[in-house]
Amino acid sequence: MATSRRAGQPQLRLRPPLALEAPDAGWRCPALRLRRGLEVYIRRRARLGSCIILLLLLPIPSSSIPLFHPPPSLPPPSPTMPSSTIATGLSTPQAPPALPDNVLALFSLKGKVACISGASSGIGHAVARAFAQAGADIAVWYNSHDSLIQDAQQWAAEFGVRARAYKCPVTDEARVKATIAQVVQDFGRIDVFVANAGVPWEKGPLLEAEERGEAADEWQRVLHTDFQGVYYCSKHAGAVFKRQGRGSLVITASMSGHVVNVPQLQTCYNAVKAGVLHMARSLAVEWAGFARVNTVSPGYIATPISVFAEDATKQRWHELTPLGREGLPQELVGAYLYLASDASTFTTGSDIVVDGGYCAM
Repeated sequence: MATSRRAGQPQLRLRPPLALEAPDAGWRCPALRLRRGLEVYIRRRARLGSCIILLLLLPIPSSSIPLFHPPPSLPPPSPTMPSSTIATGLSTPQAPPALPDNVLALFSLKGKVACISGASSGIGHAVARAFAQAGADIAVWYNSHDSLIQDAQQWAAEFGVRARAYKCPVTDEARVKATIAQVVQDFGRIDVFVANAGVPWEKGPLLEAEERGEAADEWQRVLHTDFQGVYYCSKHAGAVFKRQGRGSLVITASMSGHVVNVPQLQTCYNAVKAGVLHMARSLAVEWAGFARVNTVSPGYIATPISVFAEDATKQRWHELTPLGREGLPQELVGAYLYLASDASTFTTGSDIVVDGGYCAM
């Protein structure tokens, strides 16, 4: 023991390190460094250790706070949220639906009412016909091609269902709301809504379009149709589903929401479709108590929406797609039928990519 600078207070001093015998200096030096390091550590911790020992010796009052707190019970759902889904992400139990044993009956739409926007051509036209063939009564929407009126009459006669065409620009929320109300009045309800209407970006690279003075108008056109239009349709169809207690919303997204596909440059379209995908997932959680919400993401499909692309661009599409071609609208209807039917009653918040393998590359 040695005397510290303060009179009367002893100071702890460790013995000098013992000499270590080693066969060679290469082994001795690391060991000595380790020993000295431990000594420094002990000196620095000696005072702290004394304090800890004293604390451990103190009696613990009986009213001390326990070391473990069980998690508090979850609060009841907020009045502003549906009872099925609460802020913690937990849901109230729901009974499974009564489903037929026959697999073909699972995919049948007989007795259902389906509403499809953008149904005058392309994917929407193929989906509308397939739904009618599967037994659904269909309300089909168009913006400018009134030939859909005759198509609806033909499908009604061919498949023995009710079919009616409605003119409705999806960029006009008031028209969307009124048309959905009219469909409910005409058909009694809506079981399935396919938000399919959309337009492509046709102006090429963003900054080049800006230099030509075309970017602002084109951006608004794509944004209002492909995003706001989907939002308007989803919101007002969802209100019907909530009143009914059930429904299925299927949104046409795009592989462009997953990847930046080339060679065409279309920043606005890619961003909008990515937003549509996340909108659908968000609604799937928010509406879990009364509706299912899913998306289909087509790849390059041979439809009128792709007429803007030159032959050289389409050739590049084929080269970048593992299946080596564009898809046909009829090759997507199975995905839409699955999401609309009772075969998918446990499917929500999902996306089906139908792109010939493009995203896999």
